[in-house]
Amino acid sequence: MPSRTAAATIRFDTKLVPINGHPILQLPKAASAKLPSRGQVAARVTINGHRFQTVIEPDGVFGHWMRLGANLQKAATVVLGDTVTVEVEPSKEWPEPSVPPDLKKALSAAPQEVRELWKAITPMARWEWVRWINETKNIDTRAKRVAVSISKLSDGKRRPCCFNLSACTDPELAKSGKLTSAR
Repeated sequence: MPSRTAAATIRFDTKLVPINGHPILQLPKAASAKLPSRGQVAARVTINGHRFQTVIEPDGVFGHWMRLGANLQKAATVVLGDTVTVEVEPSKEWPEPSVPPDLKKALSAAPQEVRELWKAITPMARWEWVRWINETKNIDTRAKRVAVSISKLSDGKRRPCCFNLSACTDPELAKSGKLTSAR
């Protein structure tokens, strides 16, 4: 297995494809194997000269993918079906995750110690909490995960427990923890 310690730029060509209506770039296996983790990877990415910071997601089968939303597509001048050259430079600097409204509300109502711990943990740890909560579409399960998150943070836990960090956790794109095929 290749070494995953180097932070050299990884270059590859891939096609912007829709999965369940969501535009994604799937990394070729050889490119994914060069990343430092089978789970999420913070990275600086360049597409068509447009550079941005993102978190590359695991696909559940030892590969990776990234979402390319409308703003990024416009900035990189890419549309569905285009094949693009991508440059990925793994980074130790993690962008802040987008905290979902239900978790944000629960954090706001939580005791000060919980809010302080949330601020004190790393952005990578915050990504893990958000991924774990967002992994389900079921409203009841999601509400329970938000409550469990606050409880675990109250107990001083810095990370969620017991979920596969290399699984695809986007319920719109995954089935049984694996990225579904492009359609």
